[in-house]
Amino acid sequence: MRCTVAAWLMLLMALPTACGADRPRAADPASYLASIAGEFDKTWPNNRMVVVVCHGHSVPTGYFKSPDVRPFDSYPHLLHVAIHESHPSSVVEVIRTSIGGENAERGAQRFADDVLAKKPDVVTIDYALNDRPIGLERARAAWAAMIEQASRRGVKVLLLTPTPDTHEDIADPDAPLALHAQQIRDLAAEFHVGLVDSYAAFQRFEERGGDLPSLMSQPNHPNRKGHELVTKELAPWFLKPGSHEK
Repeated sequence: MRCTVAAWLMLLMALPTACGADRPRAADPASYLASIAGEFDKTWPNNRMVVVVCHGHSVPTGYFKSPDVRPFDSYPHLLHVAIHESHPSSVVEVIRTSIGGENAERGAQRFADDVLAKKPDVVTIDYALNDRPIGLERARAAWAAMIEQASRRGVKVLLLTPTPDTHEDIADPDAPLALHAQQIRDLAAEFHVGLVDSYAAFQRFEERGGDLPSLMSQPNHPNRKGHELVTKELAPWFLKPGSHEK
């Protein structure tokens, strides 16, 4: 049977749609960490220690208005509390390997010795604020190297887009942080790992009339409320829907 020109045109027009359906996507929060989160409700002697490592720069370290450091008001600790409050029988360790002022290249250099040596179940990566000086290409290579190292060990990875810097317009899609945020989204899709889109959460806050500086302790460091916003984005990866809400 001959195909008419019209039939061929219809087939060609359908190809982008079909290809789009197969585009890579970030991991699904409902299933990516399901086996790990399943450990939280087990009780002794059937439970085990679940290890979460938070890797990155000053924000996960807990820097507020420098040099003030408040680790117990920052998202690694808030996540730890949320998990335990939701699952009292859980045995969870949340470890920081973050260093203030560090970028992803330096973080990648010590990833094996400082992060994977802790034998984590999950690693979070948060470097974009400090990656602006090294540029997108070098940052991408460093993030990819860390993702690949973790994946080879069977470690789950959550990539965090940046918290804001109020020196930039968070609504500007061409702002340096916005470009790094998009690159992180693309990396999560390419490697099919988890995406915690902190940047989008802060954008939504401002779009709804929120005062962005009210979430910041200084232009590039969130305060307790800002860290709580990040924690709300992290929690669905570990907890049942609504279990982290007060």
